[in-house]
Amino acid sequence: MFKFASVFLLFFLCMNAFGQENMEKIAEKLAQEQLDAYNNRDIEAFVLPYAENVKVFNFPAELLYEGRDKMYDLYGRMFVRTPDLHCKLVNRIVMGNTVIDHEEVTRQKGEPPMKALAIYKIKDGKIAEVYFVRE
Repeated sequence: MFKFASVFLLFFLCMNAFGQENMEKIAEKLAQEQLDAYNNRDIEAFVLPYAENVKVFNFPAELLYEGRDKMYDLYGRMFVRTPDLHCKLVNRIVMGNTVIDHEEVTRQKGEPPMKALAIYKIKDGKIAEVYFVRE
């Protein structure tokens, strides 16, 4: 009986670790997809990793807006107005379904970049929540 319990526990721990690793790969992939699209100012590709009802906050809990349609409108206009827009990824931490990106965002050449943290929460294979911390 002890042997069976030990094997079961080992199996459970391995499957849990595999699930965690798989979730982290998905989370990082989604964060990278939206970052690449942001830097290419490709609004169609940018909104694709996000859930239809994505919620975007100023950290910790100030809701800025909700919904992919609203995101499409806001970022679509920004992409048109800011041809120099570029986000440099300084550091990324991935843990489970959460990605934390330390970023430097340049809006216009010659201006110092804005430093920010973007926290992405993944649910059901999409970015469901975003939290921004800006300096």
